[in-house]
Amino acid sequence: MINKQLITRRFSRAVESYNREAVAQKQIAHRMSDMLNRHLPRPCNRVLEIGSGTGFLTRKLMDTLHPQKLILNDICQEMSTCFTDLLGSGRATFLSGDAEQLPFPKGQDLIVSCSALQWFVSPEQFFERCNALLNQQGYFAFTTFGKDNLKEITSVTGSGLHYRTLEELEQSLTSHYKIISASEERIRLTFDTPLKVLYHLKHTGVTAVQQQVWTKGDLQSFCDKYARLFSDGDSVTLTYHPIYIIAQKK
Repeated sequence: MINKQLITRRFSRAVESYNREAVAQKQIAHRMSDMLNRHLPRPCNRVLEIGSGTGFLTRKLMDTLHPQKLILNDICQEMSTCFTDLLGSGRATFLSGDAEQLPFPKGQDLIVSCSALQWFVSPEQFFERCNALLNQQGYFAFTTFGKDNLKEITSVTGSGLHYRTLEELEQSLTSHYKIISASEERIRLTFDTPLKVLYHLKHTGVTAVQQQVWTKGDLQSFCDKYARLFSDGDSVTLTYHPIYIIAQKK
């Protein structure tokens, strides 16, 4: 069960550390920006970004698509502090709250989301909502994560999010969209110890799957099992499994 209050708390605490620790998410955002720059026509005047975070994708969008009107959304109000220059200049507005519940303005040329939809209760319903918000022939583009995402954590703890496959996501989109581009990859990070994996996850906010108090014994057990299963010589691995989709309204 997705706990939106827990998600909000965990990501709010990670605002200061996110830019430093979220190396995979930054790589994913930059790849999505390159894809949008390649596939989208100009002008792209009205853009809605869902789950803006600290602005990895936002800044690239401003540099490449030059939207006249950019609406930024994030479930954490604290993220607005990352955009004081854009908000102060009038180039962007910020709407905080749960994107599955918030009403957004219609007439968008592009709705885009990076590394956020895995936290949604029903991405499929959101796909349909976005279709109604887009202009004729508008674009919906997003990255989310596939089945192998954080597979090491799931193996050790037995808990994790429910991830959809690329094929499942494409199938969910086909009634309302034409798929322009769809791909996936695995990004493997390495850390000196399992404790540093936990530090990384805490400081990117992605531990918001469940609320759990760990004892010293729990922590030791986690580290021992992680090191045994996922050692890579002198380090341990952590896998991200991003999926990239650009679709156009039918």
